[in-house]
Amino acid sequence: MTSPAPASSTTDAAVTDPSVFDPELPWQRARSVALRPEPFGALVYHFGTRKLSFLKSKTLVRVVETLADHPTATAALLACEVPEAQRPTYVRALADLARSQMIETRT
Repeated sequence: MTSPAPASSTTDAAVTDPSVFDPELPWQRARSVALRPEPFGALVYHFGTRKLSFLKSKTLVRVVETLADHPTATAALLACEVPEAQRPTYVRALADLARSQMIETRT
């Protein structure tokens, strides 16, 4: 039987591996990403990867825009008044944005 990994391993991985998203870390929109508001939410373009994504929720746009203003992604969700029942959906969306390098951890 293997013992569980120490809690810090997830945090360390989230800082170095964008495929791991920890909402308790500080995040920000990636520096090479532009966000253009649209009636449905926003277009998100990564200049480095040339990837285009669509944010289909104005609340998610607000969360992404304010990530850098809060100590953690969870704090940004709270500040943007994301209902508790919807937070797991928003965390999954942020994890997808982290995997696609649209958001990154702050140091």
